Amino acid sequence: MNEIQMTQIVEQFSRKDEQGETGVKVIRVPDYKTVYVEQIGEVGRSVVLSEFKVDGKIYWAGYSSRSNTVFVSQASQG
Repeated sequence: MNEIQMTQIVEQFSRKDEQGETGVKVIRVPDYKTVYVEQIGEVGRSVVLSEFKVDGKIYWAGYSSRSNTVFVSQASQG
């Protein structure tokens, strides 16, 4: 997943755009998280989130290729 794709996914998430089909799951995680531990079975894997700015709000988001999921955390109210 490249940065342009991530930016588009975060933009769609923040604008609640249901029309944008990305082919990946998007899961919101608790606010202000910069690392998320994805649990699959008994195995946990850290997903490091990067900062994205959309419409004056800051989000942290990261992609897991293991589950084809983008994890998004809101970091500001804008």
